[in-house]
Amino acid sequence: MDVRHEPDRNRFVVHLPSGDAELIYADLGNGVLEFLTTYTPPAERGKGVAAHLVATAVRYAREQGLRIVPSCWYVRDWLAAHPEERDLVSA
Repeated sequence: MDVRHEPDRNRFVVHLPSGDAELIYADLGNGVLEFLTTYTPPAERGKGVAAHLVATAVRYAREQGLRIVPSCWYVRDWLAAHPEERDLVSA
């Protein structure tokens, strides 16, 4: 699955036949990204697309030395299932 980071649009995206799946974020400054929402087109749900988006965004944050604010419910659920990544969560 090809996840692309589009920093000019503040998103991680996968282009799919039924539309774009994306994780939208805001750069809060001071090395913090707020993960606002994750969207997968209905025809692609249940196939792990959103999980792949979140994993890629989290990996990017770690590689860049950034912290995250998980405002999106899906990101919060993903982090609950991946406790090894919770150290990135900004208080």
